[in-house]
Amino acid sequence: MRAILVGFMGSGKTTVGELLAQRLDLKHRDLDDIIVERAGKSIQQIFDDEGEPAFRQLEHEVLADTLANGKGILSTGGGTPIQAANYDLLRKSDVPVILLNVKPETVLSRLTDDGQRPLVKELGADGLLGLKEKRDARYHDVSDIEIDTDDLTPIEVVDAILASVNFKNCGHDTM
Repeated sequence: MRAILVGFMGSGKTTVGELLAQRLDLKHRDLDDIIVERAGKSIQQIFDDEGEPAFRQLEHEVLADTLANGKGILSTGGGTPIQAANYDLLRKSDVPVILLNVKPETVLSRLTDDGQRPLVKELGADGLLGLKEKRDARYHDVSDIEIDTDDLTPIEVVDAILASVNFKNCGHDTM
């Protein structure tokens, strides 16, 4: 891994991760996509069939494997650093952990009409902001670098990351 992106839903982890990887000629992986590949079913199906504890265990196993064997840029799920075992893995990693920080009002504007995220429907605006507030301290604690994304385009976020992290000799990694 060359960089790990963390942050709340709607912070731009996947979009920025893809753009950053393109810019550096690296592969990008989204932790949720790797989980889906490994499980052979959607995250919603994992939650429905096996419950959140099973999902979190699988998430931890995939994170540990990806950190040990992966290369490139990794975008994590919004809840990844919240689990103690994942938090420890991220804190101990030599790879820069980059927080894409986002204000509550930006979260609402980006996620209000997002039908793809079950938690958005389930929690509503107040619940979503409460969840963000609960998770924020963990995001800050686990991160080496923080980028406020509210007033930046995804390309500007990538530029800010590149200005903050030395990615010498990064090109042509595979994952």
